[in-house]
Amino acid sequence: MTGFQSAYEPGQFVLHPAQPDWGLGQVQSVAGTRVTVNFENAGKILINTAVVALSVQDTPTRITP
Repeated sequence: MTGFQSAYEPGQFVLHPAQPDWGLGQVQSVAGTRVTVNFENAGKILINTAVVALSVQDTPTRITP
């Protein structure tokens, strides 16, 4: 995808709007509209951001010890 600029970058904290039970996630990698996120309660999930808009969190609201 030439000229595509993702709204997500590795290290960002995000929430999945339809899956709040997954908890806080941290973006691991971004490849176009495919974003791999490591969620507190669901592990690593590949998200197609053309279908799901993740909610970026400025600072983590909770961190698993």
